[in-house]
Amino acid sequence: MPEKGTHWEKSPPALVDRFGMILERFPELEQRRMFGFPAAFAASGHLVTGLNSTNWIVRLGATEQSRLRELGGRDFEPTPGRPMTGFLSLPQDIVADDESVVDWIGHAQAYVATLPPRKPRKPKKPKKS
Repeated sequence: MPEKGTHWEKSPPALVDRFGMILERFPELEQRRMFGFPAAFAASGHLVTGLNSTNWIVRLGATEQSRLRELGGRDFEPTPGRPMTGFLSLPQDIVADDESVVDWIGHAQAYVATLPPRKPRKPKKPKKS
C-alpha cells in the first residue's frame, strides 16, 4: 500500500488492456487486482506479474534478475527506498514487444512454480468498540 499521503498514478488504459490480452495466453494464472492494479497470481498464491502505474513487474529468481538488469530492468520499489524483493520492472523496450513480455512472464511463472505455496493469512480480529 502507498504510504500515507502518497498517491499512485493509475496505469494507462492501453497498458491495462494489453495486460489483459497478454494474460489470455496464461489461463492458469488468476487475474485479480493488487493495490488497485491488474495482477496475475499462480495457484500457489504467489504474484507472478502485474502493473503499478506505468511499470510492468515480474517476479524472478536470481539468475533471471541479473539477466533482466543487464537489459535495463530495475528493482521495483512501490514506495521509494522500499523495494519488493525479487520483483523487477520490465524496461520499456520489452514492454513495447508482446513476445518479449510473454517470454518474461514465462520466466516469472517458472520461478514462482519453484516456491512453496503461500500460507493463508489469519483473519483479522474485529476491533473492540
